[in-house]
Amino acid sequence: MPENHVNSWYAASVSPRPGAPALQGEQRADVCVVGGGYTGLSAAIHLRKRGYSVTVLEAQRVAWGASGRNGGHVGIGQRADQHTLEGLVGKSHARALWDLGLEGVETVCELIREFNIDCELKTGNLHVAATGKAARELEDEVEHLSARYGYQGLSYLPADELQGATSAQGFHGGVMDTGSRHLHPLKYALGLADAALQLGATLHEGSRVTGYEEGDKVRVVTAEGSVTADHVVLACNGYLEKLEPRVAGQIMPINNYMLATEPLDETTARRLIRDDASMSDSRFVINYWKLSADNRLLFGGGESYTRRFPKDIAGFVRPHMLGIYPELAATRIDYAWGGTLAVTMNRMPAFGRVSPRILYAHGYSGHGVPIATLAGKLLGEAIAGTAERFDVMAQVPSPRFPGGTLLRWPGLVAGMLFYSLRDRLG
Repeated sequence: MPENHVNSWYAASVSPRPGAPALQGEQRADVCVVGGGYTGLSAAIHLRKRGYSVTVLEAQRVAWGASGRNGGHVGIGQRADQHTLEGLVGKSHARALWDLGLEGVETVCELIREFNIDCELKTGNLHVAATGKAARELEDEVEHLSARYGYQGLSYLPADELQGATSAQGFHGGVMDTGSRHLHPLKYALGLADAALQLGATLHEGSRVTGYEEGDKVRVVTAEGSVTADHVVLACNGYLEKLEPRVAGQIMPINNYMLATEPLDETTARRLIRDDASMSDSRFVINYWKLSADNRLLFGGGESYTRRFPKDIAGFVRPHMLGIYPELAATRIDYAWGGTLAVTMNRMPAFGRVSPRILYAHGYSGHGVPIATLAGKLLGEAIAGTAERFDVMAQVPSPRFPGGTLLRWPGLVAGMLFYSLRDRLG
């Protein structure tokens, strides 16, 4: 039996829905999608629009993983900034990546409009600088994106102006981005699932893929059935594990944590975030937060690098929140939860092909709502024979973690501890 959604505020705020049946027996489809998160559901939608028969296999429930647990931020661009990308792939390629990053946000909004998904979509993100150096870098980024990319959605706020926009403590400036969005991530994912079903996709929950066999076609196997398909999309992200060792070394699963406070009064809510934007900070181990529809502070902070979650997640995250909002010291915590995501060495997602019939996209590194949604669209294009835009993403270098899948943990932990220390020391 598939596990229910984690006890989060997101799960508590959605209406109960019937589950999809587990795969039984032998099936045939043009495309078999492994994973029922943003990537897989978006791929199913865009492939069905092109006329392909699609079967989605989800090990647990739709959006059971990171797609149903994240901060709900829908940011512009890529996870890496444009200065970094220009150095990594050159200015022309970096420009193409920027355009695709913008399209990721547009695709999210288009799907919400097209399928009337009620997911509390709102506008704006305020990114704040934890150090004076970070503030100077943010100010430079505003100028760079305006001059080179023609993007006018960013406004730099020096420290004194920032105080009028938020009561968050300890920041040296910030950037308001009116092009970014934020939403209820689980409602959005469930809306994508409904859209895929509406378009005629087949969905099976509680259907963990145990392996596949590739010949003239690909036979994808679960405990109680199989799907024979012309193409397979691997959309597992942090849950890929041992299913495909040929690309598993590109990503590292890590855990991130969130809490939800009790509902706050309107005055307090507007003091925390005046304009109801989502917020994030410049630390390497990033903090991110926003207000829910009922004025709870939804705060994400802290990471761990083992499969186990802390016994007291609220106690783990709460110090991060109080470091920014000490005024919430007496505020009750109603929900706390964790989720597993996949990061890459360079924080850029890894797109590619295991073989001509097996494609993948994963490693969104905390930028998954827009880029995973876009990934599904680009996977659909690639399978249909128009792979140029998919290849723009696939051509970004995706180095493997040192030591491969067996020995990558020590290096990751050492690196994360280094950057965490750097965050604390400024």
